[in-house]
Amino acid sequence: MSTINTVDAGATSLLRFATAGSVDDGKSTLVGRLLHDSKSVLADQLEAVEHASRNRGQEAPDLALLTDGLRAEREQGITIDVAYRYFATPRRRFILADTPGHVQYTRNMVTGASTAELAVVLVDARNGVVEQTRRHAAVAALLRVPHVVLAVNKMDLVDYAEPVFAAIAEEFTTYAASLGVPEITAIPISALAGDNVVEPSAHMDWYGGPTVLEHLETVPVVADPSDDPGRFPVQYVIRPQTAEHPDYRGYAGQIASGVLRVGDAVTVLPSGRTSTIEAIDALGQAVDVAWAPQSVTVRLTDDLDISRGDLIAPTATAPSVSQDIEATICHVADRPLTVGQRVLLKHTTRTVKAIVKDIPSRLTLDDLSQHPAPGELVANDIGRIVVRTAEPLALDAYADSRRTGSFLLIDPADGTTLTAGMAGTAFAEAAADAAPADAADDEGWDF
Repeated sequence: MSTINTVDAGATSLLRFATAGSVDDGKSTLVGRLLHDSKSVLADQLEAVEHASRNRGQEAPDLALLTDGLRAEREQGITIDVAYRYFATPRRRFILADTPGHVQYTRNMVTGASTAELAVVLVDARNGVVEQTRRHAAVAALLRVPHVVLAVNKMDLVDYAEPVFAAIAEEFTTYAASLGVPEITAIPISALAGDNVVEPSAHMDWYGGPTVLEHLETVPVVADPSDDPGRFPVQYVIRPQTAEHPDYRGYAGQIASGVLRVGDAVTVLPSGRTSTIEAIDALGQAVDVAWAPQSVTVRLTDDLDISRGDLIAPTATAPSVSQDIEATICHVADRPLTVGQRVLLKHTTRTVKAIVKDIPSRLTLDDLSQHPAPGELVANDIGRIVVRTAEPLALDAYADSRRTGSFLLIDPADGTTLTAGMAGTAFAEAAADAAPADAADDEGWDF
């Protein structure tokens, strides 16, 4: 099979990354330093920061003020959410998800890191690895974030001592590696002084690795989509039925993973019907091949009953379908998730009714122990669930595909998002193999 030409880590590539760290570890200052030293701050923004810093009696600009305004509002209870920031250097473009550091906002890190290709986890050099550090590493592992950077901050407050950095790096690396994090890069920094953030530090000549920005600019993130199985969730069926196109039937959507080619034998799920790709239209032009994450219209040789929510996949690598889903979830709603609860399950473009059949365990992130049969999961809890859906779904294991292995549970009464789910096993197995609990049968939900 021929490969698709992809962009390397050059000027046109895009890196999505998330920052995480405990309160007062200096995350705001790091983000501000990255924006400032990479020349990504507008003149009027910098002037406002300088003015605010002078009013506080500070001689130098407090770069944390570039982000702290929104964070202060969140911490006062006005809103609790992820803040996204966009910046670029001559080598790469970036989308930064700045996540809150409080323990009770673990769900917000899940939101910010769910699409990230890299996570920066901050540690205060004076405190070392703390419970929240382990929690952030565990969430990154659960979400299969491929690259993790440990930024050991405030090295200036420990006299830039190499043994302090080495001990923290070893402890974190050992813990994160035990979770299955594939790549860990430890960097000693002082966000306040600018050491090893954008420019190399003159105070740590014992460190020979990259700065934070250098690593962000060069870490490989663009993979060959040919390595992944093709997945095409149908979003919209196009049937103009005009005199010019009387027989046109196209299926529009965004390719979730892999590659589609004209002539490919495909299977439509969950029905299992088969056909062949007759044509692919991209941006109004016919193409022979398309790959993720392009938005295209696919036409098949056979006139099949296909609608929104169906999944088109190459027959040779088509996923299996099931109504019973075992998954690791992070509960994001304030109302608990309970056994027997009726929910809607949204997977790609498909939404179906479902019942929570069992909650076998809740995960304790500080030591990765499993609390069996908790009965319910509350906000920020991570646990294992078993769900029964009203209709078959074609889910991949989350370990194989972050896009088609993830789903949401939604409250059918008001549309509130309850839970973010990851199909299949996570880094830790449930401690007990409890049998699914019976759920009461209500009309329309008996399946």
